Amino acid sequence: MNPFDGRPTPPKDAASEPEQSPAQEASGETLQPLEITAQDLAAVDQLPQPVRAYPEDLEISWSWAHFVVFVVFVVVSFVLVNTVTLIAYAPRQRMSREQLQQYFMSKPEVAIGSMLLLYACIIFFLYVTLSLLRGHPFWQTLGWRKLKPKFDGLPRNPLVYFVSGCGLSLLVALATAKMKTPENMPMEELFKYRQTALLFLAMAVLVAPLVEETLFRGYMYPLFARSFGVRPGIAVTGVLFGLMHGAQLGWTWALVSVLIFVGIVFTMVRARTGSVFASYLMHLGYNSLISIFAILGTHGFTKLPDH
Repeated sequence: MNPFDGRPTPPKDAASEPEQSPAQEASGETLQPLEITAQDLAAVDQLPQPVRAYPEDLEISWSWAHFVVFVVFVVVSFVLVNTVTLIAYAPRQRMSREQLQQYFMSKPEVAIGSMLLLYACIIFFLYVTLSLLRGHPFWQTLGWRKLKPKFDGLPRNPLVYFVSGCGLSLLVALATAKMKTPENMPMEELFKYRQTALLFLAMAVLVAPLVEETLFRGYMYPLFARSFGVRPGIAVTGVLFGLMHGAQLGWTWALVSVLIFVGIVFTMVRARTGSVFASYLMHLGYNSLISIFAILGTHGFTKLPDH
């Protein structure tokens, strides 16, 4: 401030005037503020949006490395669960291999309990690694979404998918009616024990569709579809689904092939709708009708049909 001035010069407000470069100050140019109009904002909204690399239902947070760790975890869990269960319920007297198999089949704690424990281990692993540690919603991450009519014009009524699963079950029953099955097939042996059979059917309706659809159509299919393409992903998922049930069917390849077909149909529905909920409803209808036929055909497992 000059002491000879009559009054002080007020300081410039830095917020009210834009900064100028030395060249602009030397030339006497004044920097004008940028004005954005409504037309400019509308033009920005009309710019093309970035295209997704994959459809929304194939946007996943896991990779093949995670899948390898998952497979190792399932194998180890299968061995540990069955070993602990068999040791816990092992008979005190010595038995032959056939007698031992029949003994364990008659114990629902072994035949059904081990399967439930393995299912629990699978869901626990997926929940911890895909949801808890990453902060993502569990069911939505694994493809459980509401049915929306925009997906290929397919119906949004859940009952349609449930009834379709029942129809698929009827089709499979007609196709396999004249198939010859081997004697002592594990599934038929299990049905000889009423309590075990009833609990198995309860699990097949209440638990298996939920866990298997989450595993195959929610976890595996998106990874396969992203890596190999949608159609190969559908085929690979269906094949693995059929092979998982191979031991229950005594590796009767005609029946395993039928279940591979069923798995492909479930995966196609999941791919077309973009939702695991649709394939779950089909799976639920499929297993429900099979269970009803099994109960009616055996009079509540009190009278087994001739082989």
